[in-house]
Amino acid sequence: MSEPLSPTRCTTMAEVRAGVDALDRQLVAMLATRFGYMDAAARIKPERAMVRDETRKAAVIANARAEAERLGAPADRIAALWETLVESSIAHELERFDASRS
Repeated sequence: MSEPLSPTRCTTMAEVRAGVDALDRQLVAMLATRFGYMDAAARIKPERAMVRDETRKAAVIANARAEAERLGAPADRIAALWETLVESSIAHELERFDASRS
């Protein structure tokens, strides 16, 4: 399979869709790895109350916002996505924490 074109070089919707599909596969693979880190956190943290860390959550979202701004990407939208990602990660970690101790 050939590399998709960069967004600035796309001239057809087929090229755009091929690029989006390729990027989605990469994103899902990265998210799978990220959730693997949540599994590790659930295994390492000694107390359930340690799973939700609002200070860390705020820092993670702020880091994503700052990186979006640096890249010229829509920072508000990316921060909103990260809010959802972090909340989903916390829910996953709580499930794993509970499952490992029952």
